[in-house]
Amino acid sequence: MFGAILDRSAGHFRLGPYGVSVPSARRYLPGSLIMETTWQTHTGWLIVRDALVMGPWHDIERRSRTHRRTPMDWDAEHILLRTVRCVSGTVELMMSCEPAFDYHRLGATWEYSANAYGEAIARASHQPDTHPTLQLTTNLRIGLEGREARARTRMKEGDDVFVALSWTKHPAPQTYEEAAQKMWQTTECWRQWINIGNFPDHPWRAYLQRSALTLKGLTYSPTGALLAASTTSLPETPHGERNWDYRYAWVRDSTFALWGLYTLGLDREADDFFAFIADVSGANNNERHPLQVMYGVGGERSLVEEELHHLSGYDYARPVRIGNGAYNQQQHDIWGSILDSFYLHAKSREQVPETLWPVLKRQVEEAIKHWREPDRGIWEVRGEPQHFTSSKVMCWVALDRGAKLAARQGEKAMPSNGARSPRRSRPTSSSTAWTPAAC
Repeated sequence: MFGAILDRSAGHFRLGPYGVSVPSARRYLPGSLIMETTWQTHTGWLIVRDALVMGPWHDIERRSRTHRRTPMDWDAEHILLRTVRCVSGTVELMMSCEPAFDYHRLGATWEYSANAYGEAIARASHQPDTHPTLQLTTNLRIGLEGREARARTRMKEGDDVFVALSWTKHPAPQTYEEAAQKMWQTTECWRQWINIGNFPDHPWRAYLQRSALTLKGLTYSPTGALLAASTTSLPETPHGERNWDYRYAWVRDSTFALWGLYTLGLDREADDFFAFIADVSGANNNERHPLQVMYGVGGERSLVEEELHHLSGYDYARPVRIGNGAYNQQQHDIWGSILDSFYLHAKSREQVPETLWPVLKRQVEEAIKHWREPDRGIWEVRGEPQHFTSSKVMCWVALDRGAKLAARQGEKAMPSNGARSPRRSRPTSSSTAWTPAAC
């Protein structure tokens, strides 16, 4: 909807002082995922807070269409809420909302949806039923100018404004008081979650909590998937071409994130992630799907890569991509990653869930079968497969953790396949996986 980071004309949602583009300060409120931005002008100061609203579980009379995991106390309300307070002087406030549907391949059409000027709806200009409908609600007076919804007012010290953009059947706030209540409940949601963790009384405590909240913010609660990032096509190097779409659940990256959360006493996310793995592997349906490098947040297996040549790119770094062509690569380290992560998780469990145990065994079998073969490695090379040391070592990890899990499960041994076992790869890697010129 709002892709201005990849092209100035690809949609934006601006709220701040008129004529000022650089804020004085920006931070997350402690213990939450609410962003606070402070603006200074020649005549006054504004504080803007942004949040994706969280509220009490709301699917009471009817089951959710998307949730596959166990319902929790809180759920997303699908509202982007922005509040503004003038804390000093007077400030000219400007709001501009111009969504661009389908990565700026479709424009937006606006219409008023209330008797006065406080509510408007945006739909895609073509086939609107196949795209989300956006509702803009505010205590400002909205003006509709083509593809853009605008508002402007002069705020004085003590004045409050709210703007809510929603894509849900649940009601948006109608007053600033209701908006403030939703901000409070969102803060309460995140602080209740962070209180579950074990954080030391240390100067780095705030940084640990911020890292944990960031990882939590990348989880998709309906399925348990954990995204690698929330963005696409930000270049690895300035003006470079290695601009990839990372809005997917990498098995390897997810296990790293789960390790970080686990060490802080936050292990509930691991339960949901391994349930997600059971879904995508077919374990819950008595099917056998090979474990992929990555999946969509809903468990999608096909993530076909596409280049969007009509977008100029971040700081003109092109091409802009959606989808990721690495989804069907062979990366042999993922077997060790998933088994190592589950072994860590299993330490706090009496036994491995029966539905997941066959999936874990298959990863050991895959490591035994393929460890001598080249792969694309953690670097996801787009050229010919190569022999990567990290992949060989992680195949050894797969067998080592598999054997330990088997012992916990009461099985005497995992498959070994004799001389072809990656258990023999550890001395092999130690003796051959180095370059004399680099020593």
